[in-house]
Amino acid sequence: MTATTLLNALPPPLEIAVAGGEINDLLDKEWLLTNSLGSYASGTVLGCNTRRYHGLLVAATSPPAGRINDLSTVVDRVTIDGVTYDLAVNELPDAFSPFGIASLRRFRDAEAATFVYQLGRAELTKEVLLAAQANAVAIRYTLTGASGTIELRPFLALRDFHHLRKVHEPHRMQVRLSDGAVLVQDELGPPHALAMRGGLDGFAHAPQWWYNFRYRADLARGQDGMEDLFTPGLFSGALRNGQPRQFTAALAAPPDLDFQAERDAKRRRRTGIVTALWRGADEPSRRLAVASDAFLARRALSAQAPSTTILAGFPWFLDWGRDAFIALPGLLLATKRFDLAREIFDTFAAWLSEGMVPNRFDDYCDGAHYNSIDASLWYILAADRYLAATRDTDFWARVLMPTVDTILRAYRTGTRYGIVADADGLLTGGSHDTQLTWMDAKLGHEVVTPRQGKPVEVNALWYYAHRMMALRCAGVDAPLAGAYAARAKDIAGAFRSAFWNPAADCLFDCVQDGRGDPSIRPNQIFAASLPHSPLTPSQRQGVVRVVSEKLLTPRGLRTLAPDDKRYRGRYGGSWESRDRAYHQGTVWAWLMGPFIEACLRTNNASAASVALAQEHLDAFNDHFTEAGLGTVSEVFDGDAPHRPGGCIAQAWSVAELLRARQYLHQCRELGHAPA
Repeated sequence: MTATTLLNALPPPLEIAVAGGEINDLLDKEWLLTNSLGSYASGTVLGCNTRRYHGLLVAATSPPAGRINDLSTVVDRVTIDGVTYDLAVNELPDAFSPFGIASLRRFRDAEAATFVYQLGRAELTKEVLLAAQANAVAIRYTLTGASGTIELRPFLALRDFHHLRKVHEPHRMQVRLSDGAVLVQDELGPPHALAMRGGLDGFAHAPQWWYNFRYRADLARGQDGMEDLFTPGLFSGALRNGQPRQFTAALAAPPDLDFQAERDAKRRRRTGIVTALWRGADEPSRRLAVASDAFLARRALSAQAPSTTILAGFPWFLDWGRDAFIALPGLLLATKRFDLAREIFDTFAAWLSEGMVPNRFDDYCDGAHYNSIDASLWYILAADRYLAATRDTDFWARVLMPTVDTILRAYRTGTRYGIVADADGLLTGGSHDTQLTWMDAKLGHEVVTPRQGKPVEVNALWYYAHRMMALRCAGVDAPLAGAYAARAKDIAGAFRSAFWNPAADCLFDCVQDGRGDPSIRPNQIFAASLPHSPLTPSQRQGVVRVVSEKLLTPRGLRTLAPDDKRYRGRYGGSWESRDRAYHQGTVWAWLMGPFIEACLRTNNASAASVALAQEHLDAFNDHFTEAGLGTVSEVFDGDAPHRPGGCIAQAWSVAELLRARQYLHQCRELGHAPA
């Protein structure tokens, strides 16, 4: 394959026309750059920050954690032939100032976030690029059609990325020059300095505080959305026709960040990911593959070498066990990054405790939290999918099978939170004040979606794990295979008896003390989508039919049927309002993956089911320019038009859509649903 062919494998950059666009709509479109440290840069296509999480350098000081919003924004302007043009856009309480929108023509999302301005007879391109292996960002300006001068004033937050900077709160900003760089540190804040090198002709020391930067997205979420930012002074210099000038910001001394080399390396990396997909992968699949790389980072944990992990979502989530193993097949197996998958399995296996993999690693210390009934079961499913994709029997025998066996033994005899196999063989756990499944919203002591007892998807995974182990151990350990086969048979019978709701022709969502919860929720879809199902074929079809009728939307599955009195069709507003809607009607994109798989399995990939699956997946294509550019949001409103919300880029949303597209391709290739 030639270099040209390889480069053409990448999907074309997404381009947003700004000129003449509606400002409120454009402020909803966000770009994201990430690196392997867990650092990121993010903003809107207008260059105006609308969240506390937006910034040109949000640095992970304890990768991938310890994120500090260092460089929030820059206020830049260019003068040509005596006429000055603003490039920056900031929203203040009563106005946008400056108003660079007047000159901004288009935004392009590629390896660098690129803003293109028309400045009279000249065109200016402003590119933002995050270093791959360092806490550093470069902003490159290229003026064509004229020469002129540029002034650039950086604005710093120097704060935990969850918080806001207020001028009246304690601070001690220090500005000094060192080796040609300007270093700024809050001596009462994080123990590091942001170093800036203008790459220009001069720096004028003129420290100021600017007040009341307005973040509309935070305000819409019922949060404080006003911030004060510090600027150390003004960088200035000449812009010559066609000659780029670069501004760099980094922790400690700015590295010699070679813009072109960094961008080319990032492009090669993306190309490698895309070309690892199946032959003939369409543009949406290739775009999802590119998006998948954002969630991979390196984490260093005690007594372990740095290892790959999966970040659950941007801008605010770190690595969660449940999310990691739901996302791993789509992010890493579909793109054949098997070495990285092994690292993740190894990391979580090393932190196995009482049969439980961590629900999440702590944001602020070297520790883990284990409050999940299902994270270990998702580990098992991902392990089986790894073996199916790689035939790596050595890694299976050495790491995966012993870990899986340890998990199942611990769950069977009992572990934390009352998790144990009940007398009927089904898995039970939790109490009225715990939230152990993925539907985990909690307000104070109130669990919004209580599911203690026997959750349906947990027991579908529980059955799957036993059936899988019976098959994988056959011919290797006959007694172990036989024991797992016998338990799987018992679990299947108990599952059908406990969960089947004949009145609704589908499954109860949860069973507690012998009583089934008839809420129509998407969790039952896994009993129809998993290759090993405890259900009969007609029961599988009933589940798919009910889920299709009650929960399916163009953006995924609702978490509760709209005819339920507890249903909430809009996800937004205050923290409480959002948490009450989070799993009470809100749509989750990741659930489209198991839904597609269930549809294809129950119909053995008939021509009609294949066409319908393609239609459902293609419904997401216009979302690539709706919120987070080139990626997939965490959640959507339950009610039409299904407005996106939550994280702008969610790992399992991207992963499950990519995995579903791969599975659909396999169905077409084979002419039937693969096992």
